[in-house]
Amino acid sequence: MPVKSPSNYIKKSLRSVLPALVLPVLLLSLFSGRSRFEDITAPSSSFPKREFRGVWIATVDNIDWPSQKNLHPDRQKQEFMSLLDFHKGIGLNAVFVQVRAAGDAFYAKSAEPWSEWLTGRQGREPSPFYDPLEFMIGESHSRGLEFHAWLNLNRLVHKSSMSVSRYNLSYLKPDWVLDYDGYKLFDFGIPEVRAFIVESVVNVVRNYDVDGIHFDDYFYPYQVAGKALNDDATFRKYGRGYPDKADWRRANVDQLVKAVHEGIQKVNPRVKFGISPFGVWRNRRDTPEGSETTGGLTSYDHLYADARKWLKEGWLDYIVPQVYFSFGFRRVPYANLVDWWMNNSFGRHLYIGHAAYRVGAEDTDKNWDSKIELPNQLRFLREKGGLGSAFFSSRSLKRNTYGLTDSLRNDFYQYPALVPTMPWKDNVPPLSPHNLSASINEQDMLEIEWDTPAKASDQDLPWYYVLYRFGADERPSNSDPARIVGISYGGNKITDTSAKPGERYQYFLTSVDRLHNESRPAGPLKLRLQHLDE
Repeated sequence: MPVKSPSNYIKKSLRSVLPALVLPVLLLSLFSGRSRFEDITAPSSSFPKREFRGVWIATVDNIDWPSQKNLHPDRQKQEFMSLLDFHKGIGLNAVFVQVRAAGDAFYAKSAEPWSEWLTGRQGREPSPFYDPLEFMIGESHSRGLEFHAWLNLNRLVHKSSMSVSRYNLSYLKPDWVLDYDGYKLFDFGIPEVRAFIVESVVNVVRNYDVDGIHFDDYFYPYQVAGKALNDDATFRKYGRGYPDKADWRRANVDQLVKAVHEGIQKVNPRVKFGISPFGVWRNRRDTPEGSETTGGLTSYDHLYADARKWLKEGWLDYIVPQVYFSFGFRRVPYANLVDWWMNNSFGRHLYIGHAAYRVGAEDTDKNWDSKIELPNQLRFLREKGGLGSAFFSSRSLKRNTYGLTDSLRNDFYQYPALVPTMPWKDNVPPLSPHNLSASINEQDMLEIEWDTPAKASDQDLPWYYVLYRFGADERPSNSDPARIVGISYGGNKITDTSAKPGERYQYFLTSVDRLHNESRPAGPLKLRLQHLDE
């Protein structure tokens, strides 16, 4: 492989360092030898090279972003960029951002009005105008973060809403609405309601460059003592053939999930579809397929959400059950629930949702008052071969209670991780980069450059590039994330800031496509950095 002449860089460096005679000037030299980059899928260390690392960024009631209503758009943008920098800095690689909180939108291309948690009054557009979703996607991608548009499905009016636009569907379509515990909710039993939700999702996929569509756990509402959800009239009209209302409600949600899956596939099959249901599907005491738990609430029986079926039918690409329980919680132990989901994911991706908000908080479950509870959960998940985690929510990680965030940054996520691949969506890797070369830049640091390859057989170009570095006598492989010294999410150049003079290195570079398939490596590029006087 060619090495660019460092002469021009040396001249520039000499001009800057001769007066002071302080800074070292570096040269590059080649060394020879044979090496082969091995494609090893099993991890060579306790740190996985592929792992989903996500966080929920909630906008409802200004939980995570923006910090308050009606901030100037420049302040909104700055806050969001700071959040992304923070989460990228602790090793995360994906964000779930709530862009529909309650019959509203955090994006311009929507049939629903602007959110009051963005502009202070529902229906009022940002001033000066910008499209937050377009902005957030761009900023996330520039940092190498997947962006999953998180839409709440069931709410039209939140109980904390202070303004409701006359264009809110609770006014435009009052026959679509169920009143429950201070909320106005969609009636999922009405076919037109389901069609509207599907079209809303497809609209996002059609108009925005999202990596995924994400739903939370709110389908039919969590039950409140003394409150009844009155959908009797809808059941009488549409429930023919169902033995009881519970089966009919589950069928309504099933139809919705299936239709969303099909709508995404039709418009952009690259986009992932995932849901984060309540952690317990069903208890074994109620069905042989259930988990070894005895919780009083289940998603199947009380929220009418049959998440196990959605996975089995292939309607989801990933699931993030909210396993917001400790190891020591007797009725729903964390380990039992993780084991159950590992055995019931049916080949789709399973990421575990962690209750970062419970760490150190006043809680009836005192196990959360231990600084090792959540770290132990992460260790257990890795030992079981789990594909990743997500944390609720952003502000909980920012609090760093009991040093949780420090543990992520300095221990669990100290090395970068690629998002796991989804071969049922795309199993064609991009072509390898070519013309790998090296030079010393004006800051006296080593830069690796390359040329973009042609399109792969599926017409994909690389989405980003990964640079690996090994010692001269090491056996190169693609399995150890500690060997990743740089990832480029824009441009064909990576600076190795940790290369040391006198050391001999061998470099390999791979291309990675939008769904994280990795190419064969370009290289080796074998280099030794040396001082000018060596």
